[in-house]
Amino acid sequence: MVPNEPHIINARVWEWEGKGSWHFITIEKPQSQEIKKDWHWPTKGFGSIPVIVTLGTSTWKTSVFPGKGGSYLLPLKKAVRDKEGIKIGNQIKLEVTVIE
Repeated sequence: MVPNEPHIINARVWEWEGKGSWHFITIEKPQSQEIKKDWHWPTKGFGSIPVIVTLGTSTWKTSVFPGKGGSYLLPLKKAVRDKEGIKIGNQIKLEVTVIE
C-alpha cells in the first residue's frame, strides 16, 4: 500500500443516533472531493475508501464512507478517543491519508 499526501482535517466529533455508540467526524465536501481524487481504484463496500488517520499520538487504518451532500464520514475508534481524550462535540485536527 502506497500512501498519498495527508489531508489536514478540522472537524467536530459527533455521535451516531442509531444503534451502538459510533462516533464520527464529517469531512466537508471540498476536502472529501480531494480525498476521492487520491483514490484510483474501485471503492470498497458502501463506497468506502481506505485511509490512514493520525490524531495526536495515535495512528490507525480505517475507511471513510460517503455521507450526505458529497461529504465523507470518518469513524473514531473508542480506544483512540479514550487515549486522546476526545469527547462528543470536541473540535479536533487530524491527518487523513488515502492508501492504495
